[in-house]
Amino acid sequence: MEPWRPSPRNPMDRIDPKTFRFQFPNLRYASGRKLCYLCFQVERDYFYYNDSDWGVFRNEVHPWAPCHAEQCFLSWFRDQYPYRDEDYNVTWFLSWSPCPTCAEEVVEFLEEYRNLTLSIFTSRLYYFWHPNYQEGLCKLWDAGVQLDIMSCDEFEYCWDNFVYHKGMRFQRRNLLKDYDFLAAKLQEILSPGQQRKRDWPFPPRPGAQVDPRSWVQEVTEPGINTRRHPLHLLVSFLLPRPTMNPLQEDIFYRQFGNQHRVPKPYYYRRKTYLCYQLKLPEGTLIDKDCLRNKKKRHAEICFIDKIKSLTRDTSQRFEIICYITWSPCPFCAEELVAFVKDNPHLSLRIFASRLYVHWRWKYQQGLRHLHASGIPVAVMSLPEFEDCWRNFVDHQDRLFQPWRNLDQYSESIKRRLGKILTPLNDLRNDFRNLKLE
Repeated sequence: MEPWRPSPRNPMDRIDPKTFRFQFPNLRYASGRKLCYLCFQVERDYFYYNDSDWGVFRNEVHPWAPCHAEQCFLSWFRDQYPYRDEDYNVTWFLSWSPCPTCAEEVVEFLEEYRNLTLSIFTSRLYYFWHPNYQEGLCKLWDAGVQLDIMSCDEFEYCWDNFVYHKGMRFQRRNLLKDYDFLAAKLQEILSPGQQRKRDWPFPPRPGAQVDPRSWVQEVTEPGINTRRHPLHLLVSFLLPRPTMNPLQEDIFYRQFGNQHRVPKPYYYRRKTYLCYQLKLPEGTLIDKDCLRNKKKRHAEICFIDKIKSLTRDTSQRFEIICYITWSPCPFCAEELVAFVKDNPHLSLRIFASRLYVHWRWKYQQGLRHLHASGIPVAVMSLPEFEDCWRNFVDHQDRLFQPWRNLDQYSESIKRRLGKILTPLNDLRNDFRNLKLE
């Protein structure tokens, strides 16, 4: 006998602001919140193609069987998208993480739709202390589902797209109360030991007496050529002396801060700033500068144009280190990959303060494309912020003053980037294990 499945129903367009603020806060224990809300986004071929790709489901109670929000979505999706061989990218924003039964059904669902990628951002962990619920999350993770705790970025995204806010400005008040605990607990559940197949090595702790770029070379760079190339003895004298307009201290703190939102009293949007150093392999500085977005021209494109004018000698190798406030968008990622491919004498490394729209599949693909093309992207931590402060800020000999929770924000963003890049690392390890001659 076939198991009972709820009949497909259309999702809600949006939810009430009061409902969102009551049902979605990051809370360790949330009394009185018996409902589960699931905000979803479906993408196919990386483009939206009808209004039904967005919506909200809520769990229902039928006289003969309960219907969780996840089950409502799965039933609706099977009815809406019957073609199993197409490519789908699905994102969930949940008020509660899935129960073990729903986790099993999601795994079966992914077996049906083998070309579907699912990312789940949950506000709270349901019975996180119970082994069965922990095992359900591990099964989702092992099935290829990207799991993470909703942060300020996701809350604001949901507010803009799934809430009848009537023009009201998003406010993070009381939404992130237990975020740090939940993020650490989820990481603990998904990595109970060193042998989990999807576990990934963490970078050195901020402040450790090691080269901050060593972890990037070990983990994210496909291959490092350590053979030294012959240098032109006069190249450092022939190339122009580096000049730049340094950043003001307040601009650096405001734009490079890795907080979820700009702290008071600054409420305007953070822009993309890109600071780079162009060096010879032995360390001689050739040029450095700070660039930012211009009208209809991203900072990364301005960077490519300038580097092209400085590295015309293809017989000479150059190394470039970039510190950037936001990770590259998909278009800029493609341009950077093409630029490095056309200029094999350049070695480029990118350190980002924050990840830009990291929950969207296209933006994740952009980061993976950079990684697969030999352009490592890492998250800025204390050593990178200090180096950026020394080289690109008009600090008047003042020391860099870390803001509150800098290390925690950095570790959270690193975990998120690691999860984005993990599938590619696993695939490479599988190929290595084949030991093909």
